[in-house]
Amino acid sequence: MISKEENILFAAEKLFAENGFEGTSTREIARAANVNISMISYYFGSKEKLYEKLVEYRMNEGQFFSKDIIERTDLNEWEKVDKIVDQFAGRIRHHKCFYRIMQREQLHTQNPQIVEFLKQTKIGFISMYSKILESGLEKGIFKKNPPVYLLHATVSGTLFYASNAKEMYKEFLNNTEDENVFEEKYYTELNTHIKYLLKDLLGYEENE
Repeated sequence: MISKEENILFAAEKLFAENGFEGTSTREIARAANVNISMISYYFGSKEKLYEKLVEYRMNEGQFFSKDIIERTDLNEWEKVDKIVDQFAGRIRHHKCFYRIMQREQLHTQNPQIVEFLKQTKIGFISMYSKILESGLEKGIFKKNPPVYLLHATVSGTLFYASNAKEMYKEFLNNTEDENVFEEKYYTELNTHIKYLLKDLLGYEENE
């Protein structure tokens, strides 16, 4: 069960993704969430604060999953990388609306709160990769030491670009499969491709 606050956030997320922040009114959000408009003021205070809360909510979700993976003792460093790619790809796949908002924000945002959220999230991911890389090098699991900030760029950049281009690639391939069938296959191949890249960049050999 989701809370009333989350219900409003998720309704707003879809509208912000479709129409942008300026193109979405609090009245439309209230209608989509099936709540009285006064509830938005009660929980968030304003549309701006609602927007900021949405970004914070989704960003924190991402930080939680990465922290959980980092702390697992039953996985070696490559297995942690493997799970991070799967989790990150899954979030982009299943939270398309939010990541559409974020890509727009990275280009156009003037909200200092959101700028800070974005910066701290990126730094968090880079720090996570850095810890895994350092540990993997010490244990001899990884043989190469690539620039850690470019590891994050490789994963996130490839995922974002490929996610945005999915429909174009479906058309290019003349693929007539059901959308859900194609999407499942597409993201499986995308994950595999990213892991091949990372194995090469990190100097990881699976048979060792």
